[in-house]
Amino acid sequence: MSETTAKAEVEAPPGVVPYRWRWAALFVILAAEVMDLLDAMVTNIAAPTMRADLGGTSATIQWMGAAYTLSMAVGLITGGRLGDIFGRKRMFLIGAAGFTLGSLLCAVAQSPEMLIGARVVQGLFGAVMLPQGLGMIKEMFPPKEMGAAFGMFGPVMGLSAVGGPILAGWLVEADYFGTGWRMIFLVNLPLGLAALAAGSRFLPESRSPHPLKLDIPGVVLASVGGFLVIYPLVQGRESDWPAWTFVMLAAAVVVFAVFGWFESRRSRNGGDPLIVPTLFRKRAFTGGLLTGTVFFSGMAGFMLAFNLYCQIGLGYSTLKAGLTMVPWSAGMIVGFGVAQAVQRFGRRVLHGGTLIMTAGVLGVLFTVNAEGLQVTPWQLVPALVVSGVGMGLLMSPFFDIVLAGVEQHETGSASGTLTAVQQLGNAFGVALLGTIFFDLLGSVPTAAGFEHAMEVTLWVVAGMLLLTFVVAFLLPKQARETPV
Repeated sequence: MSETTAKAEVEAPPGVVPYRWRWAALFVILAAEVMDLLDAMVTNIAAPTMRADLGGTSATIQWMGAAYTLSMAVGLITGGRLGDIFGRKRMFLIGAAGFTLGSLLCAVAQSPEMLIGARVVQGLFGAVMLPQGLGMIKEMFPPKEMGAAFGMFGPVMGLSAVGGPILAGWLVEADYFGTGWRMIFLVNLPLGLAALAAGSRFLPESRSPHPLKLDIPGVVLASVGGFLVIYPLVQGRESDWPAWTFVMLAAAVVVFAVFGWFESRRSRNGGDPLIVPTLFRKRAFTGGLLTGTVFFSGMAGFMLAFNLYCQIGLGYSTLKAGLTMVPWSAGMIVGFGVAQAVQRFGRRVLHGGTLIMTAGVLGVLFTVNAEGLQVTPWQLVPALVVSGVGMGLLMSPFFDIVLAGVEQHETGSASGTLTAVQQLGNAFGVALLGTIFFDLLGSVPTAAGFEHAMEVTLWVVAGMLLLTFVVAFLLPKQARETPV
């Protein structure tokens, strides 16, 4: 052990895990993030193959992703609170075990309905597992190491973004033991078991210092509200947008309003609300929710549409489609690295990344417009690299800025809410941009239809990125600025 390491362990403040243990625990948390990131992406690559094997409609493709992200979104706020009540290590292990079981159920699904149901199981247990990680990091690390800990998420996300599409395409093409697309879920089994073993050994036990109770009515209201938004967006197009779709969307607004009123009332009466109302008085947190919702919606929708365009429109194999996204992912890694060097500029790094990413998306648009269905992966490389660099610059400071001003007793609620917004944004983006793409494509896809659908979708994504740039002004200029 070096003198510096020994000194760090001796000087660790109360409640902070010793140096070696906290970094080992961080890698366990990152392993869980990898499982989530891989499972969020693999269906974008493998969805056409899954539908060809199991059957279903275009809405089935959207639900394969949206079922996972929606169930995770509505469960994440509750998942963070469960960690506060019963202990974050315990809930992390329960979540990892359930997520691994859900992966097995996905792998053995025999119908679209079974697969979508298994994706819901994955999402719900993932919602129990993931928010515990952010909460434990905030408690394990002293302030001077917090930025470095959150900075580890960048390279991991970048490597997952590189490896996820390639891994999915390779496994589907390789068809090991005749499993085809099912292997993309079976690989979660060893990852999940390793996370359980290492988590039992290295993760510290922590919970809120204040006794808490689970807000069951809040859970129900948040879940119903999320469902009322996503379901009509996915199913409405196939039913030619009947009146019930608009009734459900209007009802979602009412349900979320009632949820906000109920949470405030519960807090005033001395209860334990699902979302701590004081969080919404913090500039970093409220700005982060709005910024994250817009950004993640645009990115999730883009990834779905782009992979459908590559595989169905351009006729790429699953492996070739996965390899096409490598420049984007490689650009993300570069962006994360650059962001670490310029992190002192705070919010300006995020703003710069948003503009660079917008330029990259417009580059993809102009390339598709110029080359049509004859476009090659090599022609898309420059624009995808630029987009990835921008995304890395945007994402790197995001979580540190948003969570910097959160108090210890708000950690579980803030972590769950922030991650829930990310997942709800993903589900909303898949539903909204997937609907736009399929609507423009029509019931009988043509070459011109694919080009037009992709071009319009890219314009919408560029618009959402510019909106992200605007709402990001709500964030504080620096991560350590005291929220107001």
